Amino acid sequence: MSRKGIRHFLTVFVLAALALSGCAGNESLNVLAPSGTSAEKSLDLIKLSLFIMMGVFAVVISIYIYVLIRYRKRKGKDVMPKQVHGNTIVEIIWTSIPIILITILAIPTVKYTFDMANTRASEDSITIKVTGYQYWWEFEYPDLGIKTSQELHIPVGKQVNFILEGKDVIHSFWIPALGGKMDVIPGRTNTMPLDAKKPGVYQGKCAELCGAGHALMDFKVVAQEEEDFNKWVAQMQKPSPVQTASQKQGEELYRQNCLGCHAGTNPNVQGPDLTKFGTRTTIAGILENNEKNLKMWMMHTTDVKPGSLMPKIDYLQPQEMEALVDYLMSRK
Repeated sequence: MSRKGIRHFLTVFVLAALALSGCAGNESLNVLAPSGTSAEKSLDLIKLSLFIMMGVFAVVISIYIYVLIRYRKRKGKDVMPKQVHGNTIVEIIWTSIPIILITILAIPTVKYTFDMANTRASEDSITIKVTGYQYWWEFEYPDLGIKTSQELHIPVGKQVNFILEGKDVIHSFWIPALGGKMDVIPGRTNTMPLDAKKPGVYQGKCAELCGAGHALMDFKVVAQEEEDFNKWVAQMQKPSPVQTASQKQGEELYRQNCLGCHAGTNPNVQGPDLTKFGTRTTIAGILENNEKNLKMWMMHTTDVKPGSLMPKIDYLQPQEMEALVDYLMSRK
């Protein structure tokens, strides 16, 4: 290889290394580290297709190298290979091989597709209705009387049947470590089953470009042992008492400034249910849930998440803001 060729190779290698370095990060976003049945089957298909492609690549490169060497130009020798245009046997071979390889890939693909679409209801399954909004997610447990947002809790070892609906534009529901994507389409109901095989916190994403805040339309999936999940359910079903004077003032401010949207009473604007806001680990799906971030979020909503429909609450007095934050953080 010439010096120029070596330089080109090194340039491509360095650029590829830089590009691949961007793939590192949150382990829960890694589809190559599955924690659910659906994700494991998807990885099996990835491996199968990779092995097939590697086999085809190896055969093609081997033939290519052989031809380069066998029929290279040499002085005094005519090395033109014998022409086989119109050879029926050769054409049958190179037509049959792709058909066989595609069939090998198609059989498990079709089987897994039907397996991953089976939303069976049983004692070992739960149903969760997922609604996609710009730019947040609502999770409703119809059999448990619970509604929350941005943070999804599921029991380990049980099938979760998701009912997916959209309210504004097309979104895509995706939990990389647990399974594949499913479109969330206004006016249409899609379903998909997932499960988690071990406890943990998994990252969820919207995988369909849906507007200015798309990149920040994240949510968390908290997979818990059944005992811990049942404790969470009991906590969510229990009312949160208002205990201090500050919290009572905050409750009144909440009714005046937030209730119209966050209770779903405004038909034009609907925001997340904040009944148990204090139990969440994040604000808007992207900020750590603490008093400092909550104040920043309420006062700079569209700066934090572009395209957010929530208006800025930057008109309250400092003491009033403290009371409102105190009330929201006490919702546990």
